[in-house]
Parts: sequence; C-alpha cells; structure tokens
Amino acid sequence: EPEETYRLITDKCIGLDEAAEYLGIKPVTLRKRIKEGKEVPAHKIGRLWKFKCSELDEWVKSEKSIIE
Repeated sequence: EPEETYRLITDKCIGLDEAAEYLGIKPVTLRKRIKEGKEVPAHKIGRLWKFKCSELDEWVKSEKSIIE
C-alpha cells in the first residue's frame, strides 16, 4: 500500500546533514537551532543526532521552526 510505504519512508531515521538538506537549511544552522533549544525534534544517539522525517514535517507545520 502506498500509505504504508510513505510511513516507512517518513519514519526512517536520518543524520544531521540529511535532515538539514531535507529542511533546505545548512547543517550548521540546524546544529545552532538544536543548541539554542528551538524544540527541534532531534534524538541524540551516542554522539550523533538522528531525525525522523515525519517529526521534521510536523515541526515545520507547527511553525516552531520559524526563525525569529
């Protein structure tokens, strides 16, 4: 089913560089937003940040991602 395939894709964990590319911003900008506590839906696994595309989509929709 297409919906199931979409869910698998959007729930895939991606790294910081991929997440920044997905959001259309630079990795350094994404790192800065995390450090500033901007409610970025990031999960730290060891020393690495991981992101789910579905959570990034929700974050963008919620307008918490707007740069002040």
